[in-house]
Amino acid sequence: MRALRRTGHWALADRVAGPVRGVPFELPADARAFTVRLAYDRTAGVLDLGCLGPQGFRGWSGGARSEYTITPAWATPGYLSGEPEPGVWHVLLGLHRVPPGGLPYRLRIIPHLSPPAVPPPLRRGLRPPPPLREPAAARRGLPALGGLRWLAGDLHTHTVHSDGSLTVAELACLAADRGLDFLAVTDHNTVSHHAELPAAAAYAAITLLPGQEITTDLGHANAFGDLGWIDFREPPGAWASTVRERGGVMSINHPVAADCAWRHRMAERPPVVEAWHWSWLDRTWGAPAAWTQAWTESPVMIGGSDYHRPEEGHPPGEPTTWVLCGDSPGGLLDGLRAGATAVSATPDGPLLLRHGDDFLVLDADGLVLRGPVTQRVIIGDRAVLPARPGPHRLETFRNEVMALCS
Repeated sequence: MRALRRTGHWALADRVAGPVRGVPFELPADARAFTVRLAYDRTAGVLDLGCLGPQGFRGWSGGARSEYTITPAWATPGYLSGEPEPGVWHVLLGLHRVPPGGLPYRLRIIPHLSPPAVPPPLRRGLRPPPPLREPAAARRGLPALGGLRWLAGDLHTHTVHSDGSLTVAELACLAADRGLDFLAVTDHNTVSHHAELPAAAAYAAITLLPGQEITTDLGHANAFGDLGWIDFREPPGAWASTVRERGGVMSINHPVAADCAWRHRMAERPPVVEAWHWSWLDRTWGAPAAWTQAWTESPVMIGGSDYHRPEEGHPPGEPTTWVLCGDSPGGLLDGLRAGATAVSATPDGPLLLRHGDDFLVLDADGLVLRGPVTQRVIIGDRAVLPARPGPHRLETFRNEVMALCS
């Protein structure tokens, strides 16, 4: 079956006018699957890659891949399997980096009369599941409250479905080994990983929260919940309303992190902010906390490791987000909406919790509790203090942040 070929040249003005473009094509009537291959000079610029079918979203891999295959039974990670429906398809191209002289590209679209076999990397084996561990609250002696309990987890991670190196099941096992109760899997601009979460959660004995990191040049946001795909090409106000209408929760991610900093304008500002991201390497630097407090008067502060691969050196749970909630993905969303969150550097690091009318402070001897009207040195490894309104934090004598509390 003859391949379809498309060529073109993107100019910097094209990127400014619209950073995501669709290149149309139609498949032969007897095609059962297809492969798309993108070629361009990667030393000159960066093009992202994705797919829209006649009936909507079929996948996104950003700059992590140069080709993908979609068949009725399987698809390249980041893409949705299924019968290739008739009509006009589009190869999505994100004009992420286009030099002043422009960037030529070539597309080859290969229809298949019969679906190709599943490639070997998708069949790699798994190590045995991690041994069952005590929940984090039990390990740290945290009491329940009103039928709810504190769960420890990570709200920002990636897999092979975007630009991570681990499968969903491998990531789930790693997070369970780290002593986490839950993990949000938030691959970039895709939801193809959602189908794998139930089996991986059961295998690793951990709660997995479906998510999508909505990724643009002007900032990233997480959409938490089994919501279907959120169209990153829309403005952020549309993301927020869609997430809310579908019963999810949206967070503003790493708002002061280099070229991923948040620069979008929003009329209504979501209160959930990833105030603690792995990139907060010097926690005497006050910008993340200052930005969060300027964004909204009552922020719901969370943390995220933004885990991609082991060699980066910041594993799941660094930092750790604590949520007071029921033990389910729906319970986690309720806890986030209620603002019942705290963040620690690790699952076993100093901890500050708003527990009913009290602050519960753990492993913080000699640290300073600071808030809008609070300043107090903690004596002892466990303390219960009257809670005050507003965001609070634990700091060292050098003003290095050790824990956050919404």
